[in-house]
Amino acid sequence: MTTETGTTGDDGTESRNGGGTASAIGRYLEFWNGPAAEQRRLAPGVFTEDVDYRSPVAMMSGTEPLVAFRTQFIEHAGDASFVARREPEQHHDRIRLLWEIRLADGTSFATGTDVLTLAADGRIASVSAFLDRAPEGFEHEDHA
Repeated sequence: MTTETGTTGDDGTESRNGGGTASAIGRYLEFWNGPAAEQRRLAPGVFTEDVDYRSPVAMMSGTEPLVAFRTQFIEHAGDASFVARREPEQHHDRIRLLWEIRLADGTSFATGTDVLTLAADGRIASVSAFLDRAPEGFEHEDHA
């Protein structure tokens, strides 16, 4: 059985699962790396219901499109890991995460930077994703 814990900050806001950069990033990485069968269960603890996701390859709103996006990626590329390239940085309600997608054979598929906006409860309200090194054959103009 899983229980949620929360903390109350100096400003009186409560954060789920301990709040802070580490737990928000931990839940975010768990969402992208977890088993496909777990995505719908994990999403409500990671993202707000109306999360706004924008990247060079997709613009979407809500958790269901994110679950579908992740599923489509794995169907296309096979098993992959979404990993932090360095310690995330946070100021106010924003977190900058430099990431890499590694395929099952260890090959680097792409690198990028996500800027996450946190809601008062510690869940992610928006993601602005940038490609630092696009996958081979990716044409940015096709997705602008």
